[in-house]
Amino acid sequence: MTGKGQGFGFGGLGKMKELADAFKKAQQVQEGAKLLQEQLEQMEIQGESGGGLVKVIVSGNQEPRRVEIAPDALAQGAELLSDLVTAAMKDAYNKSTATMREQMEALTSGLELPNF
Repeated sequence: MTGKGQGFGFGGLGKMKELADAFKKAQQVQEGAKLLQEQLEQMEIQGESGGGLVKVIVSGNQEPRRVEIAPDALAQGAELLSDLVTAAMKDAYNKSTATMREQMEALTSGLELPNF
């Protein structure tokens, strides 16, 4: 390496400002992530199957909350009911992960780290 103090020339100060801005944005994202985590815990996301015969409600963090089974679903028999519950669980899981992904993308949009 040649040139003592390389990186602190004219362009170096600009990079330091970019880095400071990046740290500030990262801190904002971290604070936003905590808030988002709290919001996701409070959300109720519903998955369903069988045209609403079975409903599974989970939090935005995929934590199971409750299962609602219509009386008509019981007449379907244990095997079909099991399939309906599984399908409703998958639907709820997919919706909650999509919600989480969308919220995280919104939180981190505009976060650009400087190139070094």
